This record gives sequence, structure tokens and C-alpha cells, in this order.
Amino acid sequence: MKPETKEFRSKAAQTLKNKTVLQSLEHVYTGFHEGRLKAAADTPDWEDLRTKGKAIKDHTIAHLDYYLGLLADNVEKNDGHVFFADDAAEARKHIIDLAHTREIKTVIKSKSMVSEEMALADALIEEGIEAVETDLGEYIIQLAGETPYHLIAPAIHKSRQEVAALLDDNFTVGDPIPGAGELTMLARAKLRAVFERADMSVTGVNFAVAESGSIAIVTNEGNGRMSTSVPRIHVAVMGMEKIIPSIQDLSTMLRILIRSATGQRISSYITMVNGPRKPDEEEGPDEFHLVIMNNGRDKLLADPQMRESLNCIRCGACLNACPVYRKVGGHAYGWVYPGPIGSVVSPVLTGLKDAHDLPNGSSLCGACHEVCPVKINIPRMLLELRWRAAEGKSDPAERASSMKERMLWKSWRIGMMGRRRFDFGARISRFLMRPISKHGWIKKAPPPVSGWTTTRDFPLVAAKTLKQRLAARKKSVDANRNRP
Repeated sequence: MKPETKEFRSKAAQTLKNKTVLQSLEHVYTGFHEGRLKAAADTPDWEDLRTKGKAIKDHTIAHLDYYLGLLADNVEKNDGHVFFADDAAEARKHIIDLAHTREIKTVIKSKSMVSEEMALADALIEEGIEAVETDLGEYIIQLAGETPYHLIAPAIHKSRQEVAALLDDNFTVGDPIPGAGELTMLARAKLRAVFERADMSVTGVNFAVAESGSIAIVTNEGNGRMSTSVPRIHVAVMGMEKIIPSIQDLSTMLRILIRSATGQRISSYITMVNGPRKPDEEEGPDEFHLVIMNNGRDKLLADPQMRESLNCIRCGACLNACPVYRKVGGHAYGWVYPGPIGSVVSPVLTGLKDAHDLPNGSSLCGACHEVCPVKINIPRMLLELRWRAAEGKSDPAERASSMKERMLWKSWRIGMMGRRRFDFGARISRFLMRPISKHGWIKKAPPPVSGWTTTRDFPLVAAKTLKQRLAARKKSVDANRNRP
């Protein structure tokens, strides 16, 4: 997927005009977010679990090279194969070459944000290989020719009528709209035949356990388990940060992931994969391949201010809590990872100069930090990225602010540093603003402050400062006291 992070403002504006999508986005709060609140309240040791989860991730990321090596060794001991990819192109090529070598005709995919990151499905199709998403939401999105809208619910922005039109070739506007169960059965009828003819599957990885060489996949649909057991070749793809040390750690991480993502105590399926099928096992793949991708994550790892973002377990809780995401939607962010965590990760992985609007697309209310199951301080990192985009001191090439903008804010800073300068600036501002004001308000300001009056009126600078008004009030009160 080619990043379109430059388009954040325009895509956000489009979403704000789409009443259907805005109505669908309400379910993010009433469904996932309120479910998380209830699940957290029903878990007596919830805060202890969050603290433990953060400690597990902090420790793992601090010793990432060791645990990646341990994971690779143990996967190979389990008769699996491991490939380390520097970037998305290298990971994509390895999987395509594997498919060609094994003469694969059909590949089924289970939900994976990393495979979206490498645009794998489209690349397989371009190579003449049938590639079909089997997660219901991802399947709907694939039929629509779109990208996922949410980390957990890729098709949350689609209405039932839109889904019916995608799944039912005979559906026309005006027909009765099928219920959710009927739509699911329509998808199932189409996908069953694909499962039967598929020779390779590609899945994501929720957690990779270093000590055992296992991967864990969390799903609420049976497609995940079928994808790992039916085809003769299973390829699992993961970012290099999706690793934890032990099975005991997995118990903690699953509890906070599932409660934070959907509000469930436990998901319908937790699938553990320990390599290819053993001789005495009835089902499972003949080959197991694990692709571990970097794709810019080393930038986050090497950056003390941004490293914390690698703790993310992709639960989507920050999206569900974010008032901005719930209004602008997932596609506005222009890349694989939307919402608050996407506003941190995407600028680093794709380039801050093009993605500088993402850190600014936040109210800094702190809701994302409050709900994060591993306590990632997203607002702190958003502020850091805003500073870098404005000043460019860490990397001048990443500076997004113009000379004109920097001079404007430097002038503002100088004016705010002294009482007399501030008063003088206020008088000048009022003088300049009066011709375009009406009854003390400005409805449409000229550039460079025109954006402030697009959706709100701006008040005219007061004729007297607060200090002057307080002095006049005190003088009036004293005069009344002294009056006989």
C-alpha cells in the first residue's frame, strides 16, 4: 500500500460530510470502547495486568536482538523456516518466490496488518496467483477494493446494504436488506470452495513466543484455524516487535489484548502453531514459514523518544477511545495504521515530512494513554513529532514547517515574552482585525489564520487587557468605598 499520509486533511473533510460513515463509527464507541470499560471493571487485577504487560514489552524490546535469535532457533528446531526481511518489498518477494517454487495456484489469507503493510494480496494477484481474504471484514474490504478502516473491524464503515451488494451478485437497491447472519452465510458459501482448493495460507501473528518457537493467533472466526491447518503450506508474517519471552507472558498478554480489543473475556479461538504437522498428527501444514519484517521498525528502536511505540499489541483500544478517529475514520490517516498509534508510527515509518498532519490530528486529551493496555504514552510522542516537524532539529529533511510559518511563530513567541510587547501586539491585532469583524466576531479571516474560521467564529481582540480591566474595576470599587 502506497502511503497517502499527505491527504489527511482532505480525507478527513470527506468523512465529516459522510453521514453514513459517521453513523457507523458510533459503533466504535458504543460497542468496542464501552465493552472494554466493562471488561476492565470486571477484572479485579486490571491495573496490575497493564503494569505487567508494559514490563513484559519494555523488557522484550530492550533485548529484542536476543529474543529474535531465540525465536528463530526454536522455530527451526520445530522444523519450521525463518526469513528476516529488511523491508516490505523483500518480504513480499520471498513469499511470492515461495509460492512460485511450490507451484501454488491459490493463497488464502487470514487477517494481518503486516501483510497489508507489504500489499501482499495485490502482489500475489499481479503474479497470477489467486489471493483471497478469509476474515469476513477483510473479505468485504477486498471485494470493495479498499483498505481496512480499523485494526479490529476492517469494514466497520460499511452499511449492511453496502455489504449485501458486495456479497450478493443479485442484490439490487430496494431489495430487503439481509441480516448479519444471512450475510455471513453468503460469505461462507463463497469462501468454502476457496478453502478447499488453497495450497498456501498467509496469516498474521498476534504474539510469537521466543522460548518455544510458537506463534499465537487470536480470532473470533473459524477462518484463522482453517487457514493454519487446511493448506499444505502455512506462512506467518509478523513485525519484529510482535515477540514475547515465554508462555507465562503469553497468558498475561492475551488477557489484556482481548479485553482491550473487543471487551471479551476470551475470544472464540486462540490458535497456537508450533511448526508443521508431525507424523502422528492428523491435520496441519506440511511446511511452516515465519517471515519477520523490519520495514523501518529499526528507526523506532533506535529512537529513545519513539521506541515505546513498539510496545503496541494492535488491540485498537486507542482508536475506539479517540474523539478524532471517531469523526475522521480510518482512511483519513492514509496508511495501514490509523488512529493515535498510527499518528505516531506512520510518520516515522513513512516520513514525517509527508505525514506531519497526523501528529497534529489529535486533541491531546490523553484518552489513548488512559486505555492502552501496555500504557504507551501516545500524547508525549505526538508532541515530540510536532516539535520535530516544526523545528527539524533532529533531521532537517523532516522539517514540514515553512520559513513563513516559523517566522510567524517566532514573532508570536517574542511578543508573549514581555508585558509591554504583549500589550502592543494586542493593540496592533485589534487594529488589523476590526475592519473584518462584525459585532465583535470574525466570521471569515484571511490567510494565514483562515483555517481557524472555517468552522467557528473568532472573537475580536479585546479593547482593554485583563490587567487594565482589573485596575479599572479596583479603582471603581475604591471610589465607591470612599463615597460619603
